[in-house]
Amino acid sequence: MKKGIILLYTIMLSITAAAQETLTPINCKTLIVRLAEIEVYPQYLTEYLKYANEVDRLSVEREPGVVCLFPMQSAEDSTQIRILEIYASEEAYQSHIKTEHFQRYKQGTLPLDPGTMKLIFKKQR
Repeated sequence: MKKGIILLYTIMLSITAAAQETLTPINCKTLIVRLAEIEVYPQYLTEYLKYANEVDRLSVEREPGVVCLFPMQSAEDSTQIRILEIYASEEAYQSHIKTEHFQRYKQGTLPLDPGTMKLIFKKQR
């Protein structure tokens, strides 16, 4: 747990430093930070990772309000996925979940998870 907190703090510092160097300023007061925890059935892990990599790449490339999507797999159990999500604002997050690539990810991965994904998208904070 302590390692996770240190990792999260390090990532946040890196993002803050990077944000200060970007052409588009980011208002830290409006940032939305989410941590999604997902468990994937082992037989669907490769397929899930394909969807996840695509949505991560397209979101960062196409959506200026997506500051970062940082997926991580547990070293102890590769079916345990955590995604650190940082958005410039609530509006950026709401816009993100309506995009075609996010909807493709959401619909394509629902049957791959033993139950967590259905709950994850209901969480707002």
